[in-house]
Amino acid sequence: MTDRHAEASREGQERAKGPAGLPPEVDVLVVGYGPVGAAIANLLGRYGVRALAVDKAREIFMAPRAIALDNEALRVLQLAGLEEGDFATVAIPHVRMLSPAMGEFGRINTLGQIDGHPKLVTFYQPELEAALRRRAAEYRTVRTALGVALTGLVEDAGGVNATLDMGEGRTATVRARYLVAADGASSFVRQLIGLDFTGQTYGEDWLVVDASGAKDPIDHVEFLCDPRRPTPHMIAPGGRERWEFMLRPGETREEIESDVRVSELLAPWGGPSAMTIERRAVYRFHARTADAFRKGRVFLAGDAAHITPPFAGQGLVAGLRDAANLSWKLAWVVRGRAAPAILDSYDEERRPHAKAMIGLAKFMGRLIMPQSAAKAVLIHGALRLLRLTASMRRYFDDFGIKPQNVFPRGMFVAGRSGARLVRGGPLPQGLVRAADGGVRLSDDALGPHLTLVGFGRDPAEALGGAEASNFAACGGRVVQIAHRGQARRFRRDDAFEDLDGALTPGAAPFGWAAVVRPDRTVLHDGPVADVNRLVRESLALLGTPVAAEAPLAAAPALSV
Repeated sequence: MTDRHAEASREGQERAKGPAGLPPEVDVLVVGYGPVGAAIANLLGRYGVRALAVDKAREIFMAPRAIALDNEALRVLQLAGLEEGDFATVAIPHVRMLSPAMGEFGRINTLGQIDGHPKLVTFYQPELEAALRRRAAEYRTVRTALGVALTGLVEDAGGVNATLDMGEGRTATVRARYLVAADGASSFVRQLIGLDFTGQTYGEDWLVVDASGAKDPIDHVEFLCDPRRPTPHMIAPGGRERWEFMLRPGETREEIESDVRVSELLAPWGGPSAMTIERRAVYRFHARTADAFRKGRVFLAGDAAHITPPFAGQGLVAGLRDAANLSWKLAWVVRGRAAPAILDSYDEERRPHAKAMIGLAKFMGRLIMPQSAAKAVLIHGALRLLRLTASMRRYFDDFGIKPQNVFPRGMFVAGRSGARLVRGGPLPQGLVRAADGGVRLSDDALGPHLTLVGFGRDPAEALGGAEASNFAACGGRVVQIAHRGQARRFRRDDAFEDLDGALTPGAAPFGWAAVVRPDRTVLHDGPVADVNRLVRESLALLGTPVAAEAPLAAAPALSV
């Protein structure tokens, strides 16, 4: 279907409202409109997909919940259309681990940036959700329905029929080609499709206290690793701070949430009289993953697919990674640019990494909450000794322990090319300058496309007519990244000068090329002279329909 015909179809869909004011058919139904669901809705909107997002809540939940985002999460939000300043953040310079017996025994350096974003920030979740919803409202192909609950679904060979409770005794049925469940840890969709949620529940409960207006706020994150009462403590935007206090055996929720106990716990920081308490709530942390992130035409994302203890600050981050990975694949399938088989790679790529992040959070939890003073001395002392060596200090202090978001197998051509680029890994991001002199981050320059990037050389000069036509039909764009100082022989508007060397020579040498997925994962790479082969093999892997005069080679092997 051409873009013009697709647009006409979408306009007709907008006119054909169902009995409850909802479109009777959409490409993707998103159940759950929290930050992950809203990010998915935005990404689908950028890719031109007809999407409907529903949520049983009528308003954003105004209490802060998630509080940390890393550079990867900020990059996903950038892909989803958010700009710097759309919601407030506080960049964290370092994370300290403090022991009552030996002082600082660990430190993670988070000052600086990776891929154009701070390594670690804290934020206020209601502001992020509001920003995502404002942006989603700008897409003509995206609809939202609040105060609407999914009550049932029936899948057939062509799609999913979802029954929705509109309130006041009204119901509606919406048919979608695919359904994404972003409806939280107690996901009703996950229960309907019969996927197990395996893992463990921590034996410890934690009291989370959010407050604003403290007189002497900290400017970082610290873990007070006292075996008597482990306490993470951090700054957040708007003059806020958060404390998390582990409950001791025998303490109850009602007791620990009382004014008297909260006052005692906050006494070292001035007590409630020196600040305004915004929230106090007891949580039991979990570490669980669904047995699969997909069943038929239904996909799980965010907490519906996995939940992690908060000790590594990766809960919402993992959900945003889901959003980036899944959304473009759904878009390319529903728009006829790729075969449905590529959707299998969502579970293949995301579930192992989500499990690895849960493992990291559990490890961090063991550092933070040792069960006795003797264990605390042993664990904290060992880490302090390890950090005496330069290599181990770099490993811990620069967070080398964090699992890299590089897929061992999935939707990319197997093998290594010899360049610094890693197939199945992210393309670095840096500042680039366009032919008109405008400076922007490279992801913004590439746009929401499958992209053939030429490093130094213009790949279009070597691209054959059939390959160029087929690549464009697959939503592809051809871009040149010139190294800084290279002669400005820019080709139209699709050439950019790398200002900080992040892409060339940082990612690839002069004369190299890469096919990059819309989620900025490297799909294939090789010399510019081989761009026709790179394009053919990439399109074969996507299963993209092409013109008869340009038959594709057999699909190359996926990474195994």
